[in-house]
Amino acid sequence: MGETRDDKGLHALSEDTLGFGVAELKTARDVLIKPSHALEAWMTGGPTGGGQYARPLRLYLVLNAVLMLILFLRGGAETWLSGVPPEFMNDLLERSGKSRDAFLADADAWMTLVMVPILSACYALIAAPLLRWWDPEDLGARRGFRAAFGWLCTWTVPMMPLSWWAYSGGAAASWIALAIFILAIVAFMRMGAGRWYQSPAGGFLKGFALAVAMQVAGVIGTVPILIIGLLAGVYGA
Repeated sequence: MGETRDDKGLHALSEDTLGFGVAELKTARDVLIKPSHALEAWMTGGPTGGGQYARPLRLYLVLNAVLMLILFLRGGAETWLSGVPPEFMNDLLERSGKSRDAFLADADAWMTLVMVPILSACYALIAAPLLRWWDPEDLGARRGFRAAFGWLCTWTVPMMPLSWWAYSGGAAASWIALAIFILAIVAFMRMGAGRWYQSPAGGFLKGFALAVAMQVAGVIGTVPILIIGLLAGVYGA
């Protein structure tokens, strides 16, 4: 009995402090080693897969929280501002009346705050219709978004070890970006075999299309994130 209480205590401590408990760990494991089983459970057993798994949206948000921590340790979202033309940036700095460091700090804080909800929404809004289209069942909106976040989890879990170098810039980041693109295709083919596609060639083509769609979603999502960051830099307290 004492061992059971300790297990519950450790589980509660992990869930309370990190938002990551036993259900999330089990789900992360299964989307890595048997993603098609996890998808079938979510499609037939509801958002928790009949009590087997964490909700895919919850797991995806937890995974993104870890990615945001890594981004913070690698210098924060201000690296996204490196592509802003110097003349435009200098004009904004003059308008803000702040030092460059203060401007970047305010921009980084707001970009980090809105990054996960904006990008998650963009990814899901583009992935869900495609997965509903390719699924033999009429998933409806709820199961369509459940499938989308399930696939996003399947893509994100193996991406985690690469994320440290994804924010490094330079040639290394380009190679990591290519690896992440390939992981999106692999995640689709591993999760959707026999459901979203029937032949390996068809699976690769659909997975490639989905991976490209995610690149488009990322570009779309980056625009409001940058705008919010720049406005925060100019007008933030």
